[in-house]
Amino acid sequence: MRQASTVLTFATHGRGLLDITREVCRFVEAQGVREGLATVFCRHTSASLLVQENADPSVQRDLLRYFETIAPESGTYEHDEEGADDMPAHLRAALTQTHLSIPVLAGRPALGVWQAIYLFEHRRRPHRREIVLHVLGA
Repeated sequence: MRQASTVLTFATHGRGLLDITREVCRFVEAQGVREGLATVFCRHTSASLLVQENADPSVQRDLLRYFETIAPESGTYEHDEEGADDMPAHLRAALTQTHLSIPVLAGRPALGVWQAIYLFEHRRRPHRREIVLHVLGA
């Protein structure tokens, strides 16, 4: 049984989805684990992770519009210490996920053809986000 972990830092460009699939796959493949489990963990409360379609950019645009609808910047939140996008970012992160578990098969994350791993930035301004990767297997 082998295991390894690392922390990757990504610069976001403000609200949106950042494809981190290549970096996650590179780490997993470098560990020499043929079968196992990869964990991807976001160390933040106003950003999250998604496995989502990677072919049609309209999917990302629709996701952004949907989250603007269900967690709008309305000015009615008690928690607003970092601005109008602060609490909506926390709500959006709560409605998605901060960790992913992805099987490793044949030395690679077992993603589908049209799937990618996205860091979902919920704040308007750019941030530096830390993602912890862990792989366990044989």
